[in-house]
Amino acid sequence: MTPPGAHLRSRSEALAQPLPPLLAEAERLAAGVLLGEHGRRRPGHGDAFWQYRTALPGDTARSIDWRRSARSDQHFVQEKEWQAAQSVVFWVDRSAAMRFASSPDLAEKSDRAALLALALAVLLVRGGERVGLSDLPTPPARGTLQLARIARALQAPAAQDYGAPSVATLPRHSRALFLSDFMGDPAPVQAALAKAAERGVKGVLLQVLDPSEEAFPFHGRTIFESMSGSLRHETRRADDLRARYQDRLADRKATLQSMAQAAGWRYHLHHTDDAPATALLWLFHALEPQR
Repeated sequence: MTPPGAHLRSRSEALAQPLPPLLAEAERLAAGVLLGEHGRRRPGHGDAFWQYRTALPGDTARSIDWRRSARSDQHFVQEKEWQAAQSVVFWVDRSAAMRFASSPDLAEKSDRAALLALALAVLLVRGGERVGLSDLPTPPARGTLQLARIARALQAPAAQDYGAPSVATLPRHSRALFLSDFMGDPAPVQAALAKAAERGVKGVLLQVLDPSEEAFPFHGRTIFESMSGSLRHETRRADDLRARYQDRLADRKATLQSMAQAAGWRYHLHHTDDAPATALLWLFHALEPQR
């Protein structure tokens, strides 16, 4: 006969062991960041109820409003202002383009984005806040198991050349962080920011670039190929492309800055040869909830 609680315990152990190496690295990065006073426990907008939402996997039976649910075939959960104010949702681009690194000594863009997102999640959870991924079906939550879920999800690559933000599960009046190289079509990013603004979500666009994507250190005959192999361009005079490329990159940065500002968000640029701790500290303060 199975002892009481054994099934639940085995499920918890399966989730927690072994912890992904990414989570261990994120824990070390978070521990090395000097934060000063870590007073993130704040009341947010208040504890008033403002809306129902359908229950999602991960919601406890205790959180379900059974009176409201009795009038429907679905289960409903009350959302409170303080719960949303203490939630931070991440979208981390895991597309093929993010797997680029110009040198074996540099992290791939996807690895650096995942590390920063998870290290920030560690800091937020320590401060009592809820964290989640925009493409996970479960709502933002606290705790080590939630961090392990996020770490495992961040290690799953996407098939497409360029990623697009997912905002379907963003709680109203929460905060969000989008991490990508943003080298694809900017239209999906702009649409996601517009939807986030409609929901009162504030956040940050973090553009992660390899240093060679800034410097364009190519000469003579060069073959440019996308990480998935679906796009290919050959030139005999790569030097002639440098000025036009850098102008277009500057335009893309300005576009991202403008889109972020219009949505009430902030924009920041990070290179993979820069110290991740510097970017982590900036992100932590940039996502400080408004009083």
